[in-house]
Amino acid sequence: QVHLVESGGGLVQAGDSLRLSCAASDYTGSTTNMAWFRQAPGKEREFVAALRWIGASTYYGDSVKGRFTISRSNAKNTVYLQMNSLKSEDTAVYYCAARSAWNSETVYVRSTYVYWGQGTQVTVSS
Repeated sequence: QVHLVESGGGLVQAGDSLRLSCAASDYTGSTTNMAWFRQAPGKEREFVAALRWIGASTYYGDSVKGRFTISRSNAKNTVYLQMNSLKSEDTAVYYCAARSAWNSETVYVRSTYVYWGQGTQVTVSS
């Protein structure tokens, strides 16, 4: 069992930056792929970014490419999401997710992730 705890959300202005953290407790070494998704009010949960733990390959949703960066700390079992040039449309609850099976073709697919955090709110005012 892997427990994910997000932190770092808050209220910022358009153009500002924010860094989210996701700490994986009870880490078993089998979590090969971690990701960030987000859900705005009235919308489906959408893929934001993913990282393969071994090798640190990264993947991004089209709406955040060039602005967001996903990274990891092996020592802290933590994944980060650095968000720059924030826009009002980035406002959402951001969720950290993890899975043990690696498949590059499905990193974007929400249903393939087994473990989820509780979410952290990010609000960007224009």
